[in-house]
Amino acid sequence: MQKLPTILVVDDVPTNIKLLLNLLMAHDFNVLVARTGEMALKIVENKIPHLILLDIMMPGMDGFQTCQHLKMNIKTHHIPVIFMTALASVEDKVKGFRMGGVDYITKPFHREEVLARINTHLTIARLRQELEAKNAELQEKHQLTLELNQQLQYEIQERQKVEIALKQVNGELQRLASIDGLTEVANRRCFENYLQQKWLERAQGAFSLILCDIDHFKLYNDTYGHQEGDECLRQVASTLSQVLRKSTDLVARYGGEEFAVILPNTDLTMSLHIARRIQENLAGKKIVHCCSQTGSYVTLSIGMSSAETATSPEILIKQADDALYQAKEQGRNQICVYQRELSV
Repeated sequence: MQKLPTILVVDDVPTNIKLLLNLLMAHDFNVLVARTGEMALKIVENKIPHLILLDIMMPGMDGFQTCQHLKMNIKTHHIPVIFMTALASVEDKVKGFRMGGVDYITKPFHREEVLARINTHLTIARLRQELEAKNAELQEKHQLTLELNQQLQYEIQERQKVEIALKQVNGELQRLASIDGLTEVANRRCFENYLQQKWLERAQGAFSLILCDIDHFKLYNDTYGHQEGDECLRQVASTLSQVLRKSTDLVARYGGEEFAVILPNTDLTMSLHIARRIQENLAGKKIVHCCSQTGSYVTLSIGMSSAETATSPEILIKQADDALYQAKEQGRNQICVYQRELSV
């Protein structure tokens, strides 16, 4: 007889616990209950559940911290964790995925959604276990005679079927791996890969690169705090994304307060127009910066380079960086274009 799945519900609100307890028991699940993160960690030491429903907002150890502890423990790191929350921001969701969560259930609960997500991730966990078991089995069968080759091929096909079931989950993880979690534009690794790819595709055509640096950003952080600093970075990233129109253009966070814009099939004249629009749009947002030496609001220094003077992606970056340095030297809130004589 197949063992009934065990679900651990972690929530400090009695009404939530009662609702989930009644729902899950009515659908033939074994249910364990914890009202704090600390209690949940004690429970899993003695009884390993098949899945955990974990509230984020709890007194003491919150859901993110509890999940982090679970994923650090070799006995519990494999347990699927579905966060329960009234929070709906992308930042909160990304944080949950980084901590090891597999999904979110939003409050107030919808019974059908709760059951659907639980059953989906129980299935994925079961398929993952089957995949691991089949991989181990294949290792043993590899030592057998050629008479077992046909059976081995069948096992490989079965493994591929299981991998298809995991594709959607892995696809989301791969997407997150190329995105900067704070600003939601491309990260440095994605920038480098995309630059190499588009450079090879340019076929001697026009190609431009813009590097931007937020002026006096350290003073901004020191004055307004890191939370406001993070919001400033998001506003700048949003400004860059709003200016670009072509699907082949890419905005990336290049460093702490630096951003890069890749512009395939774009000459210097059009790139300079784009750079000016970036500065104009950012000025229109009027992000107050009382300690800036370039004005009352947040500004950008911009350096530009193109395939007209560069012979490789590395040189393209170096030239844009040199132009950016010149823009800072000239007083910031400037746009400088790299030329062989490095003039504006």
